[in-house]
Amino acid sequence: MNRINRDSVMTLEAYAKIRQKFRAQVMTHKKSRKIYLGSNILLIFEDELTVRYQIQEMLRVEKMFEEKEILEEINVCNLLIPDGSNLKATMMIEYPDPKERAVRLVKLVGVENKVWLRIAEHESVYAIADEDLGREREEKTSAVHFLRFEFTREMIQALRNGANMSIGIDHPSYPALISTVDAAIRNSIINDFTV
Repeated sequence: MNRINRDSVMTLEAYAKIRQKFRAQVMTHKKSRKIYLGSNILLIFEDELTVRYQIQEMLRVEKMFEEKEILEEINVCNLLIPDGSNLKATMMIEYPDPKERAVRLVKLVGVENKVWLRIAEHESVYAIADEDLGREREEKTSAVHFLRFEFTREMIQALRNGANMSIGIDHPSYPALISTVDAAIRNSIINDFTV
């Protein structure tokens, strides 16, 4: 289980020196961890590298120097790193026009609970969304959600043995299906499993 600790986070000065190169590395890495479900929902499967980048950028933008704030940011963001038997993803609902986005977020209440992954013929694994965050409201959903997909050992082994992975959304206002996840994405997220 890869966790980020205080020693693995750079100072703002050190990060400024390598930021451009590190950002390029992370953007390349993220290409094999992004899945668009339809044209308006994006899932980014998180791992230690993507989360470490997120922490470094947050510290940079917020100009965080205080040790307590840095540790709080690390602790919160560590929750986004897979635990060995799961995949974790940031889900973004993207509608460029603010008026359309407002209308769609009302229609998409509960969509975060309708995202699933399936390994071969195993049961679909539905996302556990926004644990301890309380993002869903009755009148509309949030534009950003944090998802966890929990798998059995048998599912993980099947995936390692080359089984197909599919992904979809079973929401009446936004049905989506990818019957075969791209091999590069599949191979990248397999590395998130340690069991």
